[in-house]
Amino acid sequence: MEKTSSSERLVPSLLVYDMGETLAFYRKLGFEVTGCDGTETSSTWAEVSRGQITFQFYSEPPHGTPETPICSGTFYVFTNGVDALALEFRDKVEFAWGPETMDYGMKEFAVQDPNGYLIAFSEPA
Repeated sequence: MEKTSSSERLVPSLLVYDMGETLAFYRKLGFEVTGCDGTETSSTWAEVSRGQITFQFYSEPPHGTPETPICSGTFYVFTNGVDALALEFRDKVEFAWGPETMDYGMKEFAVQDPNGYLIAFSEPA
């Protein structure tokens, strides 16, 4: 049986409390707004990208989804420049942890956005 090919791109689509605050946070991390359904402060949907990393946000929960932002995990971004990113972000946002070398052999740090989503930047130690 032949396998169906899949794209090598994953784009999380996440509910947010406040679109303007969320977009401002991601701008601090060097993301650009690459899509928006209105003005940034009144949008119900927006997309941000930095290199190959893309997140989409919406302010009104689609049918069948939770009514408040929720995520029980961490979004990992694998990079070849954890130290450089940490230096770039250091004075712009608070780190949730790191940078540090974890017991599983990765050097990483994480930030938490205004909605509680954790984004970890990681590379082999």
